[in-house]
Amino acid sequence: MTDIPATPAQPAESPHTAGLRKAVRLGAVALVVLTVISAAAWTAVDGTPGLWGALMGAAVGGAFVLTTAIVVIATAHSAPQTTAAVVLGTWLVKLLAAMGVVAALSRFDFYSRPAFAVTVIAALIVVLAGETWAVLKTRAPYVEPDAG
Repeated sequence: MTDIPATPAQPAESPHTAGLRKAVRLGAVALVVLTVISAAAWTAVDGTPGLWGALMGAAVGGAFVLTTAIVVIATAHSAPQTTAAVVLGTWLVKLLAAMGVVAALSRFDFYSRPAFAVTVIAALIVVLAGETWAVLKTRAPYVEPDAG
Protein backbone atom coordinates (compact mmCIF):
# COMPACT_ATOMS: atom_id res chain seq x y z
CA MET A 1 0.00 0.00 0.00
CA THR A 2 1.39 3.38 -0.95
CA ASP A 3 0.66 6.70 0.62
CA ILE A 4 -0.84 9.21 -1.76
CA PRO A 5 0.14 12.77 -0.88
CA ALA A 6 -2.68 15.19 -0.30
CA THR A 7 -3.51 17.63 -3.06
CA PRO A 8 -5.61 20.76 -2.75
CA ALA A 9 -8.52 18.87 -4.36
CA GLN A 10 -8.13 16.07 -1.80
CA PRO A 11 -7.30 17.45 1.65
CA ALA A 12 -5.55 15.14 4.06
CA GLU A 13 -7.50 13.70 6.95
CA SER A 14 -5.93 15.57 9.81
CA PRO A 15 -6.20 14.48 13.42
CA HIS A 16 -6.70 18.16 14.22
CA THR A 17 -10.01 18.20 12.36
CA ALA A 18 -11.18 14.82 13.66
CA GLY A 19 -13.06 16.44 16.51
CA LEU A 20 -14.78 18.91 14.21
CA ARG A 21 -15.76 16.22 11.72
CA LYS A 22 -17.21 14.19 14.58
CA ALA A 23 -18.93 17.34 15.87
CA VAL A 24 -20.61 17.97 12.52
CA ARG A 25 -21.83 14.37 12.35
CA LEU A 26 -23.15 14.37 15.91
CA GLY A 27 -24.63 17.85 15.54
CA ALA A 28 -26.47 16.78 12.38
CA VAL A 29 -27.81 13.66 14.11
CA ALA A 30 -28.94 15.76 17.08
CA LEU A 31 -30.63 18.18 14.69
CA VAL A 32 -32.50 15.38 12.92
CA VAL A 33 -33.70 13.96 16.25
CA LEU A 34 -34.77 17.42 17.44
CA THR A 35 -36.55 18.08 14.14
CA VAL A 36 -38.58 14.87 14.37
CA ILE A 37 -39.51 15.45 18.03
CA SER A 38 -40.28 19.14 17.56
CA ALA A 39 -42.28 18.57 14.37
CA ALA A 40 -44.38 15.88 16.05
CA ALA A 41 -44.95 17.94 19.20
CA TRP A 42 -45.80 21.18 17.42
CA THR A 43 -48.03 19.40 14.92
CA ALA A 44 -49.98 17.99 17.86
CA VAL A 45 -50.22 21.46 19.43
CA ASP A 46 -50.81 23.74 16.39
CA GLY A 47 -51.50 21.40 13.46
CA THR A 48 -49.92 22.16 10.09
CA PRO A 49 -48.71 25.65 11.09
CA GLY A 50 -46.87 24.03 14.00
CA LEU A 51 -45.24 21.56 11.63
CA TRP A 52 -44.05 24.34 9.33
CA GLY A 53 -42.78 26.41 12.24
CA ALA A 54 -40.83 23.48 13.66
CA LEU A 55 -39.30 22.52 10.31
CA MET A 56 -38.24 26.07 9.47
CA GLY A 57 -36.97 26.67 13.00
CA ALA A 58 -34.83 23.54 12.89
CA ALA A 59 -33.43 24.55 9.50
CA VAL A 60 -32.53 28.07 10.60
CA GLY A 61 -31.11 27.13 14.00
CA GLY A 62 -29.26 24.05 12.78
CA ALA A 63 -27.74 25.75 9.76
CA PHE A 64 -26.56 28.65 11.90
CA VAL A 65 -24.52 26.42 14.21
CA LEU A 66 -23.38 23.68 11.81
CA THR A 67 -22.02 26.16 9.28
CA THR A 68 -19.29 27.34 11.65
CA ALA A 69 -17.78 23.87 12.14
CA ILE A 70 -17.99 23.16 8.41
CA VAL A 71 -16.18 26.43 7.61
CA VAL A 72 -13.44 25.70 10.14
CA ILE A 73 -12.93 22.23 8.62
CA ALA A 74 -12.81 23.72 5.12
CA THR A 75 -10.13 26.23 6.15
CA ALA A 76 -8.16 23.90 8.44
CA HIS A 77 -5.14 23.85 6.12
CA SER A 78 -5.05 27.64 5.76
CA ALA A 79 -3.19 30.18 7.81
CA PRO A 80 -4.81 30.90 11.19
CA GLN A 81 -5.50 34.48 10.08
CA THR A 82 -7.33 33.20 7.00
CA THR A 83 -9.44 30.84 9.06
CA ALA A 84 -10.29 33.62 11.52
CA ALA A 85 -11.25 36.01 8.71
CA VAL A 86 -13.42 33.42 6.98
CA VAL A 87 -15.13 32.40 10.23
CA LEU A 88 -15.83 36.05 11.09
CA GLY A 89 -17.09 36.74 7.57
CA THR A 90 -19.39 33.73 7.54
CA TRP A 91 -20.68 34.66 11.00
CA LEU A 92 -21.66 38.07 9.67
CA VAL A 93 -23.29 36.51 6.59
CA LYS A 94 -25.16 34.00 8.79
CA LEU A 95 -26.39 36.77 11.08
CA LEU A 96 -27.63 38.87 8.16
CA ALA A 97 -29.22 35.81 6.54
CA ALA A 98 -31.01 34.84 9.76
CA MET A 99 -32.30 38.38 10.19
CA GLY A 100 -33.41 38.40 6.55
CA VAL A 101 -35.23 35.08 6.93
CA VAL A 102 -37.01 36.23 10.07
CA ALA A 103 -37.94 39.55 8.43
CA ALA A 104 -39.20 37.80 5.30
CA LEU A 105 -41.23 35.30 7.32
CA SER A 106 -42.80 37.98 9.53
CA ARG A 107 -45.38 38.89 6.89
CA PHE A 108 -46.63 35.30 6.48
CA ASP A 109 -49.04 33.41 8.69
CA PHE A 110 -48.79 29.84 7.36
CA TYR A 111 -46.52 28.82 10.25
CA SER A 112 -46.68 28.96 14.03
CA ARG A 113 -44.44 31.70 15.38
CA PRO A 114 -44.07 30.05 18.81
CA ALA A 115 -43.11 26.76 17.14
CA PHE A 116 -40.55 28.58 15.00
CA ALA A 117 -39.02 30.51 17.91
CA VAL A 118 -38.88 27.60 20.34
CA THR A 119 -37.43 25.27 17.71
CA VAL A 120 -34.76 27.78 16.64
CA ILE A 121 -33.63 28.16 20.25
CA ALA A 122 -33.78 24.41 20.87
CA ALA A 123 -31.81 23.72 17.68
CA LEU A 124 -29.11 26.18 18.67
CA ILE A 125 -28.77 24.58 22.09
CA VAL A 126 -29.02 20.93 21.02
CA VAL A 127 -26.65 21.18 18.05
CA LEU A 128 -24.11 23.24 19.98
CA ALA A 129 -24.28 20.79 22.91
CA GLY A 130 -23.80 17.84 20.54
CA GLU A 131 -20.86 19.49 18.83
CA THR A 132 -19.27 20.40 22.15
CA TRP A 133 -19.66 16.89 23.50
CA ALA A 134 -18.16 15.40 20.31
CA VAL A 135 -15.12 17.69 20.42
CA LEU A 136 -14.53 17.03 24.11
CA LYS A 137 -14.73 13.26 23.67
CA THR A 138 -12.48 13.08 20.59
CA ARG A 139 -8.97 11.90 21.26
CA ALA A 140 -6.45 13.60 19.01
CA PRO A 141 -2.71 14.12 19.35
CA TYR A 142 -1.45 17.55 20.29
CA VAL A 143 1.53 17.21 17.99
CA GLU A 144 2.21 15.28 14.81
CA PRO A 145 5.60 13.56 14.69
CA ASP A 146 7.85 14.18 11.70
CA ALA A 147 7.49 11.65 8.90
CA GLY A 148 11.28 11.27 8.71
